[in-house]
Amino acid sequence: MSIRMAALDELSLLQDIERAAGRSFLDLGMTKVADDEPFPIDVLAGYQRAGRAWVKTDSGDRPVAYLLADVIDGNLHLEQVSVHPASARRGMGRSLIDHAAAYATAEGLPALTLITFTRVPWNAPYYERCGFWSLDDAELTPGLRDLRRRERALGLDRWPRVCMRRDL
Repeated sequence: MSIRMAALDELSLLQDIERAAGRSFLDLGMTKVADDEPFPIDVLAGYQRAGRAWVKTDSGDRPVAYLLADVIDGNLHLEQVSVHPASARRGMGRSLIDHAAAYATAEGLPALTLITFTRVPWNAPYYERCGFWSLDDAELTPGLRDLRRRERALGLDRWPRVCMRRDL
């Protein structure tokens, strides 16, 4: 299994991975999250063109997990990390996060950031095990504050969310 840039003809597979991974939220009563549509192809293509859409592939070079990242306030922001449930609990997400960290380091970016649910076992508790810590409101950069405002407008604050950081 390897990590590489997503190909343009694979972007619909990323949507499939996210939809499959989203079904896990149904067990937590988070129907709105489970039913949320993935990014459209044109948005995914923007990440791919920017060089920040990585996939973890199976032995047949087919994507089974992916990570999308933005640069926000001088840090690499993990916008989306999704692992297909059939490939979960095998270190796929962690390897993608470590790959993103290596990319950020090579680009001279000092940290990774993300926003996630606090009470979902494969969200904030998982990211803490990956070296992230929670930021309080006073530590939020302007870009993270803006992202949180957009999330609130979408109704994602129905479930507790947190911004997290991992220094590199």
